Amino acid sequence: MQTVTSADGTSIAFERHGEGPPLLLVHGGSAPQFWQPLVPRFADDFTVILPHRRGVGKSGDSETYSLDRGVEDVRAVIDAVDGTPTLFGHSFGGLLAVETARTTPVEKLIAYEPAVLVGEYRRQADLASQMQARIDDGERRQAMKFYIREVMHGGDVDDLDGWLAEWPPWPDILALTENVARINRAVEQYRLPESVEIDAPALLLTGTEGPPHLRDGIRAVDEALSDSQLVELAGVGHGGPTEAPDRVTTEVRAFIDGNVASSPAGRH
Repeated sequence: MQTVTSADGTSIAFERHGEGPPLLLVHGGSAPQFWQPLVPRFADDFTVILPHRRGVGKSGDSETYSLDRGVEDVRAVIDAVDGTPTLFGHSFGGLLAVETARTTPVEKLIAYEPAVLVGEYRRQADLASQMQARIDDGERRQAMKFYIREVMHGGDVDDLDGWLAEWPPWPDILALTENVARINRAVEQYRLPESVEIDAPALLLTGTEGPPHLRDGIRAVDEALSDSQLVELAGVGHGGPTEAPDRVTTEVRAFIDGNVASSPAGRH
């Protein structure tokens, strides 16, 4: 484990695995362990870097949080790494990756269903306040279950408790309840620009079973970028890197190697 100091003085921890060109994986609302299925699939050819988001794992924290703070944290890790990395983020980590790549050189950008809200869904979004209300009432477990129902399942799941019983992050993810509420506040405040200028090609990944609001968001990101590929993975949900690690690895490796993605849904 290594640490680096972010712009506001907060200590940000990160792990290194393997050797080769840097591949930096930014986790979303869960923990850096989210990437465990992908690490061995890349560590033979890449130096896989796993930052611990602020307030998660071995990283420090601050009283206030914003998307800009998260971007500064990712930038600090990039500055500590030899070479220009390929930056891959999932969910909120995908939003952090997109925003970081706007101001920080990256070799390539990859985002799996970045947490970008658009249209009517964004205007009505109140996930953060609904989570906080449950937290304030002492119902942290219900707050996290509410979040998981909305973000992982688009608000529609028949047996959430049964699904959670088979979901590896549960119940440990309950420790991140307050952290998840605040990143959702940052997501709800974010407005996607009409044009997102990034000096690197981008691969955008989504699953056909992902939540509709995030599938709408990733299409908006695709439209905003000048050099992007959008790839859909049939039968896969929001947790694609853990649900279908071989398929995600195949798409990511093809993109890094400069090959055409195997199942493009759209391309600019």
